[in-house]
Amino acid sequence: MVFVCGGTHLESRVITLVDLDYFYAQVEERRNPSFRDKPVVVCVYSGRTEDSGAVSTANYVAREFGVKSGMPIFLAKRKLKDVDAVFLPMDHAFYEEVSDDVMAILRGFADIFEQVGIDEAYLDMTRRTSGSFEAAYELAQQLREEVKARENLTCSVGVGPNKLVAKIAADFQKPDGLTVVKPERVESFLAPLPVKRLMGVGTKIGKMMESLGIETVGDLARYDVQALIEAFGRNLGIYLRSASLGIDEAPVQERGEPESISRISTLKEDSRDLEAISERIAELCKDVHVKVLERNVSFRSVGLIAVLTDMSIRSRSKTLESPSRDLEVLKDIANELVGRLLDEVELEVRRIGVKVSRFTQQEKQKALTDFIGNRGR
Repeated sequence: MVFVCGGTHLESRVITLVDLDYFYAQVEERRNPSFRDKPVVVCVYSGRTEDSGAVSTANYVAREFGVKSGMPIFLAKRKLKDVDAVFLPMDHAFYEEVSDDVMAILRGFADIFEQVGIDEAYLDMTRRTSGSFEAAYELAQQLREEVKARENLTCSVGVGPNKLVAKIAADFQKPDGLTVVKPERVESFLAPLPVKRLMGVGTKIGKMMESLGIETVGDLARYDVQALIEAFGRNLGIYLRSASLGIDEAPVQERGEPESISRISTLKEDSRDLEAISERIAELCKDVHVKVLERNVSFRSVGLIAVLTDMSIRSRSKTLESPSRDLEVLKDIANELVGRLLDEVELEVRRIGVKVSRFTQQEKQKALTDFIGNRGR
């Protein structure tokens, strides 16, 4: 944990960025604890050959061997030759389910919550901390402990006066780190960092800055703003100058209701038995139905997700004629879809999931007294 501190600054915003560590690979470690001390590489397979495709993410053990996101699978395997490594296909439906559970925890710590990816979210904590970064530190510690206790996952957390600083702070100590940067220490915190740590500074811009003698954020902050505008254009030049000083006015803002609600589960054993699969579907439908009622929505579409024994993912869906929030309707359609799926595939099912989407907001029913009262007016 790093606490870049100074005096009290109660008028500032308190913004937190939570980043789940090496998310896909960490979820796979949680699912199979025997993976924890091995290199774990989660891949997007293209299907053309056994090794065609790219690395999506890797745990820190694999990274020590030089395995990185975006690397071709064949190259990752070459780097891990003669090592007891684990290569896995992405299980996106499962990762989304885990993400939903974590985000529900994070939302409880925020005044305003903004999910920006399957493994990242911004939390505006200004009101509940009364602008105190000491209180924010305690709250962030509680957050990390709750995610660890309830989901058995670690996350890296950054706290600062805005999104830009919070993001850089979250990246400062990984994995499982907490860095708090108070407003009066922003510039001294940023100054020694490589300029590539700023969002928007990629390879091309980084090379241009290198040619200008700009290597650190501090170098950029001291560079003449007019020269930056001439080199990068007005908008980018002004942004780079502001970012180097830790200035960012972008608000944390809700992104609306999720597009779907889903739950997925591994069967006790691989199966094609309709009765056994239907029992699990009934449990999943109950979980999904609870979320539907909590969000006060109805659904127009029911989907089924199946992971087969060859790790391929199959899905089926059905659109309803009118919106529903009825549990029995959900169960009936899900069972209809799994029956159809089993008729079309020969492999056994390893994991099964249920999803609802195409939501409509449920209007609150007016009480009878409302109608009686209106008639008397």
